[in-house]
Amino acid sequence: MTAPLTVDINGWENGSQIPTKFAFGMQAAEGHVALTSNINPAISWSNAPNETKSFVIICHDPDVPSSGEDVNQEGKTIPSDLPRVAFYHWVVVDIPRNLSSIAEGEDCNGITSKGKSPGKQSYRITGVNNYTDWFAGDADMGGNYGGYDGPCPPWNDSIVHHYHFTVYALDVESLGLSGNFGGPEALAAMESHVLAQGTYMGTYSLNPDVPA
Repeated sequence: MTAPLTVDINGWENGSQIPTKFAFGMQAAEGHVALTSNINPAISWSNAPNETKSFVIICHDPDVPSSGEDVNQEGKTIPSDLPRVAFYHWVVVDIPRNLSSIAEGEDCNGITSKGKSPGKQSYRITGVNNYTDWFAGDADMGGNYGGYDGPCPPWNDSIVHHYHFTVYALDVESLGLSGNFGGPEALAAMESHVLAQGTYMGTYSLNPDVPA
């Protein structure tokens, strides 16, 4: 059992609705969805064990439909009992022990078509998020989406989506990851190295009939 880590996000109350400025998409009167400001929230953490040598941040949505057949299709609704899978929105590894926050907009301050490059940043190494897969093959948007990109759940989903921002304190300085690694690779690499973790959660929906 790992010890608790205190995680805080400046932007919404833990467990409540995420403001649209931190999202990739917002509800629109026409066309269902409009792009929004897509700013990473300010996140901070504390109470790390003395043995901590680095931190990892992973934001994921566990409520993504396992089948895309009915996603964003007119006249259809994604049923609540459809099996769900994880969609990773933010993966940052090798954050040094002396850092305890990432500022609002420091990682992402808008939508970048074809994505931002993953890799070394001022606060360490970003991986790719699952917009890399979502936009694969799209001539205008396809590319490697490094760092943070916010919520944009299907506008016809019957359930609210939950976004878990988890910070992990590790007993190693580096996970040795590079290139286009994602959430699964980071989780596998940190296995048996987690000293503590904590999560801050927000909800989001683009379905006007399903309040977040």
